[in-house]
Amino acid sequence: MNPTEKTALITGGAHRVGKAITLTLARAGANVIINYHSSAQAAEETAVVARALGVEALPIQADIADVKQVEAMVRLAEERLGGVDILVNSASLYWETPFPTDDHSDWRRVTGIGIDGPYFCANAVAPGMLARGEGAIINITDLSAFEPWPNFIAHSVSKAAIMALTRQLALELAPAVRVNAVAPGPVLPPTDYSPERIARTADKTLLGRWGTPEDVAEAVLYFVRADYVTGNVLFIDGGERFGHRKHEAG
Repeated sequence: MNPTEKTALITGGAHRVGKAITLTLARAGANVIINYHSSAQAAEETAVVARALGVEALPIQADIADVKQVEAMVRLAEERLGGVDILVNSASLYWETPFPTDDHSDWRRVTGIGIDGPYFCANAVAPGMLARGEGAIINITDLSAFEPWPNFIAHSVSKAAIMALTRQLALELAPAVRVNAVAPGPVLPPTDYSPERIARTADKTLLGRWGTPEDVAEAVLYFVRADYVTGNVLFIDGGERFGHRKHEAG
């Protein structure tokens, strides 16, 4: 798909990796819908930058864990920009959720954003994509989908579910709509990372360094354009998933 003059909806598109995806698609000529939950100022600032690139940019507040809010967001997108051609499910909550626990509220919130949200968004945009005969959905997962991370059970299960959802949607929506996933490694340090932890994380990769949010965004753009690719995952991790083998076998 040529993204020029298409409309892309990016969940969590106001800041961090989501912002990079939003602006990369805007530079490629796509109009962008910037979904946010509480980052209104960041969403508007990102929209200003996108508009300066010559495209339309529409920030929309919606809690994607709420199906009614998702449906209202997509209706507004259809009214204002003619429908969604590209969906990027980027929003997630990187919250620790130790297990076992007596409080399941964080589990529900993390999985609501990480599992229900992408499902609700895909379900809302799919009819329009199918009617137009073309669409692209790109889900953002990460390495926790393939290996457990201590104290991140909700996040890890959500990212594994995203991989299953990617494959299932690729099957259900073929041939008109292509569905793929991008799995970033270390591309943007969390705000609580110390310099020492940032250095340790870089050393876990084969390339010995962090990537950038733009590396992830370029992978998303590849999947938008790659008309013969569906049901796949692209790792943008500097080889982190093999990094533990740098020093010795076994």
